[in-house]
Amino acid sequence: MADWKNELMAEFEHADEARARDNEGRARVCARRAAGIAIREYLARQGQPTPNSSAYNLIRQLRDEPGLSPELIRACDFLTLRVNEEFKLPVEMDLVSEARKLCQGLLTDWDGN
Repeated sequence: MADWKNELMAEFEHADEARARDNEGRARVCARRAAGIAIREYLARQGQPTPNSSAYNLIRQLRDEPGLSPELIRACDFLTLRVNEEFKLPVEMDLVSEARKLCQGLLTDWDGN
């Protein structure tokens, strides 16, 4: 199995474990890191440079890619939302689910498992 797939699966496992321990903040971090892994692989497949940027910056970069579907743009928007003073997102949403959607949309050979 490709290294990126192992890394992606590990991040989603960490996200699920964090959520099981009621640590939603850690689950969000893992979701963003998973998205960063998928974006690096996607950019490499497109022949684009894969900068050594944070997952957050990669998500912002991807959001501006021409031809990105509205659903994936929305996932990028959700994944770059900032938390408030109580460390909560400004809207109710599941960032782990949004990250899975983004990964599956970018990498059709990843089935989410």
